[in-house]
Amino acid sequence: MQIDLGRPRQRVVDRLKAAYYPAVKEFCRGQRFRPSNDPHFKLLRSISEQDSSIVDLNELANARPEVHGSINNIKERRLGVLIQSKPICARHFYYNSETKNFAIEDPALFYFLKHLDWNSLRSDCGFRDTLGITSSTLRFLSPGRTGIWHVKSPRVSEPLTPTSSPTSKYEANYPGRTWSKEFLRIFGSASRLVACLLDLHHKDKIWPTFERECFQPRVTDDEVIPIFLDDTVFPGIPRDTAGIEYRWNPDDPRWQEDVIDRIVFKLMERAS
Repeated sequence: MQIDLGRPRQRVVDRLKAAYYPAVKEFCRGQRFRPSNDPHFKLLRSISEQDSSIVDLNELANARPEVHGSINNIKERRLGVLIQSKPICARHFYYNSETKNFAIEDPALFYFLKHLDWNSLRSDCGFRDTLGITSSTLRFLSPGRTGIWHVKSPRVSEPLTPTSSPTSKYEANYPGRTWSKEFLRIFGSASRLVACLLDLHHKDKIWPTFERECFQPRVTDDEVIPIFLDDTVFPGIPRDTAGIEYRWNPDDPRWQEDVIDRIVFKLMERAS
């Protein structure tokens, strides 16, 4: 006789929900919730698919390419800060930032995670499905050029395309206008990561300066990816911040492909 374990298993999960669901939800939403920022959710879901409740995050990241970037994004600092800052998480999850070992010591909680409806949890957390890199446009503009080359998004299927629109039309809207409010929203709560181009040419321009003021508070949360185009120092963005070093050569006929290889692919990995 074949026994269907689905119904009794669901009854067990429903009974465990009151004890564990609040902690799981708080963990998945991270220290500072953003609708498109879900690395903690991806980490916990990946752990629930393992045989053991004690996991080496370095090994897990290397074994699971689809969550590699998410795990590496939080394993150094953000994961430990989350657990320390939320007592409800500290009661159920353990993490050693030196050894990178993550543990769920309660077998009932691990059972609950293995049979949890993750899609329902994701919806309940309020996550949106978006790549979430801002600025969505990477601009290469020098004083002698009239055009801007855009990377419309960090996806290989969308190639670099030129536009002749000058940035001055945005700068004309600077204080107190719609664009400034919109960029405060984009660089704040509406984006998961910020990719910024940093060079001497943009250091003192009005609009890039405003953009940096919008996202600068997020630098300490490891949510800003600086792309250093030269050695210019920017206040609030330490030069030793892990970013991307790139020296643009406009005379190289393959510079667009070079940007994709050396910048776009790295952004894709970081956002995964």
